[in-house]
Amino acid sequence: LGLKRNLTPAEIALQPMLVQQDIEDDPAGGPRITNIVMMGMGEPLHNFDHVVTALGVMLDEEALNFSHRRVTVSTVGLVPRMKKLAETLPVNIAVSLNASTEAQRRQVMPVTLKYSMVELMQACRELPLPAGKRITFEYVMMAGFNDAMEDAARIHDLMQGVPAKVNLIPYNENPDRDIRRPTDER
Repeated sequence: LGLKRNLTPAEIALQPMLVQQDIEDDPAGGPRITNIVMMGMGEPLHNFDHVVTALGVMLDEEALNFSHRRVTVSTVGLVPRMKKLAETLPVNIAVSLNASTEAQRRQVMPVTLKYSMVELMQACRELPLPAGKRITFEYVMMAGFNDAMEDAARIHDLMQGVPAKVNLIPYNENPDRDIRRPTDER
C-alpha cells in the first residue's frame, strides 16, 4: 500500500495502553502486557524521533513503566540509526537478517543495496550495548532458499564477535507466493 504517513508518538504509545485497558475491562480478564516489540508495520527506525519519544513514555515509571529488558525494536538494518538507538535508549534490538550471504539478502531485503551485510554485521559488533544485552537476529527460513546446513554454518560465522541470539522462524506460507515453509525436520 505504500507509506501514507508515520505514526505520532501518542499513537504509538497508546497502542499498548488501549490493549491493556481492553484486557482490564474484559470480565474474563487476561494477563497484563509484559513485552513490547516494535515491528511489522514498516521500519520503526524510519520514524526514529517519534519511536524514541513513544519508547520514553513506555519506559517512564510515571507513565507505562515497562522494563527496558522487555522492549524490543526490530529493524531491517538501518545501520546509522541502530547505533543512535543503542546510544539513546537501553532497549533490545532485533535485526531481520533472513539470509546467510549478501546475494541472498539482496533478494529478500532491499535495504542490503544501501547497507551491506558486512556493514550491518560490523555495526552490530560495534553497538554500545549494556552488559548482558544481546542482539536478536530474526531469520525467516524459506525452503530451498536459506535453510541449508551451509546457511547455518555461514550464519554461525557471521555471528562471531556479536553478542547475539538467532531466532529461526519458519516461513508462513502465502498461497499467492511460490515461497515454501521448510519441513519441521529442516
